[in-house]
Formats: sequence, C-alpha cells, structure tokens
Amino acid sequence: MRLHKIPVSLFVPSLPRPLLHCCCRSALFANRSTASHRRLGTDSHAPHHVIGQDSLEVLGHSYPRDDFTNVTPKILEKVGRNLHNQPHHPLWLIKERIKAHIYSSYVGRWGNPLFSVHDNLSPVVTLEQNFDSLLIPPDHPSRKRGDNYYLNRKTMLRAHTSAHQRELVRSGLDAFLLAGDVYRRDEIDTSHYPVFHQMEGVRLFSNHELFSKVQNGEELSLFERGGRRTPNKQEAHTLEAVKLVEFDLKHTLTRLVTHLFGEDLEIRWVDCYFPFTHPSFEMEVRFQGDWMEVLGCGVMEQELLNSAGAGNKAGWAFGLGLERLAMVLYGIPDIRLFWSQDERFLKQFRVQDIEQPVCFQALSKYPPLHNDISFWLPESKESEDGQESFTENDFYELVRSVGGDLVEKVTLVDEFTHPKTRRRSQCYRIIYRHMERTLSQQEVRLVHEQIERSAQTELGVQGRY
Repeated sequence: MRLHKIPVSLFVPSLPRPLLHCCCRSALFANRSTASHRRLGTDSHAPHHVIGQDSLEVLGHSYPRDDFTNVTPKILEKVGRNLHNQPHHPLWLIKERIKAHIYSSYVGRWGNPLFSVHDNLSPVVTLEQNFDSLLIPPDHPSRKRGDNYYLNRKTMLRAHTSAHQRELVRSGLDAFLLAGDVYRRDEIDTSHYPVFHQMEGVRLFSNHELFSKVQNGEELSLFERGGRRTPNKQEAHTLEAVKLVEFDLKHTLTRLVTHLFGEDLEIRWVDCYFPFTHPSFEMEVRFQGDWMEVLGCGVMEQELLNSAGAGNKAGWAFGLGLERLAMVLYGIPDIRLFWSQDERFLKQFRVQDIEQPVCFQALSKYPPLHNDISFWLPESKESEDGQESFTENDFYELVRSVGGDLVEKVTLVDEFTHPKTRRRSQCYRIIYRHMERTLSQQEVRLVHEQIERSAQTELGVQGRY
C-alpha cells in the first residue's frame, strides 16, 4: 500500500508528479472513426447499491447508517466494477502479467503453482480487518473519517488489500497473491482517484523450509528467546532467519520488476516504516533518468502471524499499485481513463499475448476549462472523537460527488485570514476536462454553481462569489 501524508495506504507509494511516461517500441493503434466511439456496457453489469435514510445496501447486504457514514453514491457506483477482473483491461493485463510470472517462477513439489490468487474478495470490511488486524493503533491518524469511506462506525470500504491478510493466513495459506479495489478520500489530480487497485503477496516459511538449503541448517532456528528489537530485526526472530527472509523477498521482487520493466533496470532499496512489517523497505527503480518508488515490502510482524495462528512461521509481504504500474508501462496520462468505456481506449489493450508491448495512443486532447471558488470556512471545531468540522478532503469529496469525472484537478490556490475577525478563507481552482469530448463553458458553469450551492449547504462554508 501507499504511504501518503500518513501511512494509511501502507505499502503502495503515491504516483510521481509529473507522471513519467513510457517509451514504447510498438503500439496497437485504435481506429478513430465515429463508429469506434461505441461504449462497452460494463456499467449495466455493476451491482445495484442503495443509500437509504437509515441504511445502505451494498453488494446485496444491508448496513445501518450512523454519524460516521460518509460513503457517497458516486463512490458506490464503482463498487463491484472490478476493473482488475475485466479481460483486456489494462489493470487486468498488469495483474495477469504479475500472476503469470509468479506462477512460472514458484512451483510446488508436484509441479503446481506455489502461490494461490485471490482477486474477488468483497471490498466491504470491518474496522478490525482494516486496522486492528494490521496492528494499527486506535489513535492512529490513518483511521480519520476524513481519509476513508465509512459505511458506519464498524464497517468501511477497505483502504488497502492488506485488510484480508490475517484471514487468509488464518485459513492455512502460506503463499498467496491478493488483488482488489481499494478506496480512499484524497486530493484530485491526474494521478489520484478515490478508487484504485492494489496487488500484494505474502509468503511464509517454516523452520525447515527456510534453512533446508543452508549448510548446517538443522542447527539454525527462526526464533530466539530474550531477543531485542533492533533496526535489522524483531525481538522474536534470529538474525539468520531475518537475513534469509529478507534475501528471498528482495530476490523475488527484483525478478518481478525486471520482468515488467526490462533486464537492464537499475534498482535500489530504501529503508522505511510500515506498521505491520519490520524491517521494511521501498523499492525504487531508475526510470527515464529519475528514481521512482514502485512498491513497499518487509518482514511481517510476528505478532500478526501469531494472531493468525501461524506463530511457528516467519514471512514476508509486499504491496504495489496496479494503476501506478499501468500508467508508467503503458503511458496512460490520466488515472480517470481506467474508468472510461470509450472503445478507442479499451480497444488498444485487446492483445493476443499479455506480454505484448502496448503504448497508449492518446485520444484527442480536449481543452480544459477552469473556474475558481472562494469561501469563508466554518469556525474550527472538533467533535468528541477528534474529527475536524472541515477538512480539504471534505471539499474534494463534494466536488467529486457533484462533478464526477468531469473534474480533472482541484488545487488550493490561496488562503486568507481576516486581520480583525480571524476568519479563514480559501480559494480553490477547479479544472474541468472531459476525456472524450469538448466541454462548453455553459455546461461547466451549471456544474460549478451546483458545487457552490452544495458547499454552503453541506459543508457550512460562506461563499465569496
């Protein structure tokens, strides 16, 4: 998952700005005739969700609403779309390439794949799954209502696929890949979207598995008593065990990333912090002259494995963002495109071989339109549970709810504090751009006026327009 302002996304780093584009040697060129603009009807297959006065119905289950409920109709429209499972979608291509590589590289005793794949788990999880199972403390800032989509105080849309780690380990799995859609309230630009997709892997080792190929390995052990935590190891692990697990992890990921980017790739490892691994690392690759983060990983916290009934094993975990890889490898410039049903976009990824190079051929670049909005903020207050009365994410979410994918970017361009009243004012610039046609200022103005009205009624701001 991704480390942002706070480690809510856990493992997956944020996209670089400006986004680095790929240099492709070959591409599938899409027919640009009017007939090719026909849309695929994937929305018709999306599950029906209902937000009622007292309850929500999501994926066929009903959840009571309370004061924490903040999921919106626009977000629920995405639940169940499962872009990573739609054949020949670019996210599906990336997932299948990773899966095929891991399948062929790691084979069990009888010739079957060592890793199992789980890519259809429900994104509705409990707070215990999303936070507690990963050792994230109750007062951690990543739990903030302003950063997540809550169905109620006990249930949410997962913020990372690691929410399922403990349950899969508890089921007896020692090696698995996990892919799915995750949800986070975030800023608005071409590289951030409230729904994105992650893929992660976990591998556990018994004492025999880890040391079987080591000289005098029968004399070595995963664990030690009375050990202490250092920057290089957890208190429960022997240094020999940690070094072998770390070597296997880095070797696995180096092979995976060079498979995706090419054999001449430069790689470096950076020490970092995640709540559920120690030691922890981020991998950076040299891409078009710059170092770029591509994934996070580490040795799993033994406390997590103990709670999942795997206390006799040690292991590693990694996580990466599928959109991030696809945007770089295929040269996709705007994250909103992954949700497009424009045939000109989708057609480019219908390849016979998943390893076939693809470089996205841009649709016509339609001109942007921008409008500013200024308002006085409500008086700064915090609720009993520490939640702020207004956050920037609240405004971003309102803009998404009203403007949807017409909005390309929202930027805070000015802040002002009145010298006498101490009231605070903010000014945001909203850039509108349709991915498939030219917008008129008249239709944008209608959307913008609705945003202005909604900001006053829903967020309690006072307009300065």
